[in-house]
Amino acid sequence: MKSTRQERQRIGFERLGHRPEWILLAVLLAPGLLQLALHGQTTGQKPPPILIDSLVGRDLYVAYCAACHGRDGKGDGPVGRALKTQPSDLTTMARRNGGKYPAALVEATLNGTRPEPQPPAHGSTDMPIWGSIFRQLDAKESVARVRVQNLVKYVESLQVP
Repeated sequence: MKSTRQERQRIGFERLGHRPEWILLAVLLAPGLLQLALHGQTTGQKPPPILIDSLVGRDLYVAYCAACHGRDGKGDGPVGRALKTQPSDLTTMARRNGGKYPAALVEATLNGTRPEPQPPAHGSTDMPIWGSIFRQLDAKESVARVRVQNLVKYVESLQVP
């Protein structure tokens, strides 16, 4: 008995398990599977923002300084260990300056306007680190200034006798 082309196709689909409901399921799932393949798997975690919303000195310090200077400001942050120039111990700045915290020098270092050479880890005056970055990321100059001032005050709070 000769089978028709349609009959052969139907038998082929049944033999391979390709019933119409499986085809419909595959068509419905294809867009989602394609999107997953194109974008990769996600963990559900967002990367941290480049500019945090908080203007609190401690929050700014943790977000921008602790990686190098350590959470306690002792220069022992995880990234700092990998640098050629070890980050300074921020807790002893007042002691190293005759007992007076050098707020203006810290602010100038953050802004890249320090009159003497910048510490190597902070780049040159042509490429300062945080002050100019805050200005580029935030449209309001006054907010960038507050960020720097609050960082300066927080570092002052880290000083040990």
